[in-house]
Amino acid sequence: MFTAVLVALVIGGLIIFLVQRRRNQVLKTEDGWWGPGAPPGAEEDITVRSFKVTTSDEELEDLYRRIDQTRPVSSLEDSQFHYGFNSHYLQRVVSYWRNDFDWRRQVDKLNQYPHFKTSIEGIDVHYVHVKPKRVSEGTSAIPLIMVHGWPGSFYEFYGLIPLLTEPSDPGDLVFEVVCPSIPGYGFSEAPRKKGFDSVCAARIFHKLMKRLGFQQFYAHGGDWGWLVTTNMAQLEPKTVKGLHVNFAPPSKPGLQMVLSIMLGHRFPKLFGFTDMDVARLYPCMEKLVVESIKESGYMHIQATKPDTAGRGLNDSPVGLAAYILEKFSTWTDHDFRNLDDGGLTRKFSLDDLLTNVMIYWTSGCIVSSMRFYKENFGKGLDAPHAKIPVYVPTGFACFPNELMHTPKLWVKQKYRNLVSFSPMQCGGHFAAMEEPQLMAEDIQKFTKTVEKKMKP
Repeated sequence: MFTAVLVALVIGGLIIFLVQRRRNQVLKTEDGWWGPGAPPGAEEDITVRSFKVTTSDEELEDLYRRIDQTRPVSSLEDSQFHYGFNSHYLQRVVSYWRNDFDWRRQVDKLNQYPHFKTSIEGIDVHYVHVKPKRVSEGTSAIPLIMVHGWPGSFYEFYGLIPLLTEPSDPGDLVFEVVCPSIPGYGFSEAPRKKGFDSVCAARIFHKLMKRLGFQQFYAHGGDWGWLVTTNMAQLEPKTVKGLHVNFAPPSKPGLQMVLSIMLGHRFPKLFGFTDMDVARLYPCMEKLVVESIKESGYMHIQATKPDTAGRGLNDSPVGLAAYILEKFSTWTDHDFRNLDDGGLTRKFSLDDLLTNVMIYWTSGCIVSSMRFYKENFGKGLDAPHAKIPVYVPTGFACFPNELMHTPKLWVKQKYRNLVSFSPMQCGGHFAAMEEPQLMAEDIQKFTKTVEKKMKP
């Protein structure tokens, strides 16, 4: 009897030791230099500089000239968006862009929030920094970094920012928001050297937040922003108070996930699958394999030869618009492929969509943004961060039309301290832009939960 108890205590102690050791595991990284040539001997300039988005007659004249010289292509009959962006509808979008879209007005809209740049690891990092106008006495604003993905930009968050910095409900938390552009995207400078992946972006954004005076903060992300903010939580788990994401594809499928795929359709309750989980996952060959193949062609190009396709997009505004806007159709709702107009304006305005395109066009960042896939996938699927669980308090907003559906069981495999999992009533991949009110409500709910747990 004594021997059995002793063995049990030893085994139990060993399990606790291994679990605790895993909880203490953090992602390792080293400083880099992404500017041209070798790093200078002098210390890096840490000045924060004000920045404004600008335009000019020459920039617009060049755009219009290129649009006017585009060569239209006929779409196949009855093809809708199944072959990509429908060319007949593209002509209508281009006509609006050329004749009615007011870029100067949109530039003013972009500048409604303060923009800044600062040099980190040899490149200029652009970000929007919005402080609340009013904070209740005895309280302080909660710092939050929000990171975009591809083919989005910081502009995705423009509808969400005021809901967080100026909430209408007096019982809501007030946030101080930082929205950076991933280096190589928008107005952040592109790395000059190979190897700039999500971990490098995470490290740079940690340096940015420290430079702005934040010792602890919350983080939110979708698409690449999901991975960058996840890496931030893995790098410095004591700095990131809470992580909120709306995209979380499994990084390393485990036995539990495999079993859930094999048996979940027949025994959904065994794996905690909801009706929405079953509808999105089965039949699994169609939903998980065929659908992924249909929507991942761009990824194979960008993860292997981004410069080849990117060069053409960098020269043609119409080609660039077709390439980007097709994602805002299909990734918002895959059924939009069945519509002649791709359902493009059912969730977004052309002004907002073209503003995002113009950020890519005027900054000339499409090639460098595509390279981010090469840098992340080029190292294989077994990167160190894929093996490290996240123990930072995490909230997941599960939007029903997300590109890749992730049940709660799968999310918990990676995010071991999942404090909220919210099935959302509507919305797709670009959720912050499509459903800012729902996103703001979920960020509020998650942050309140974490803050309450942290109180003594």
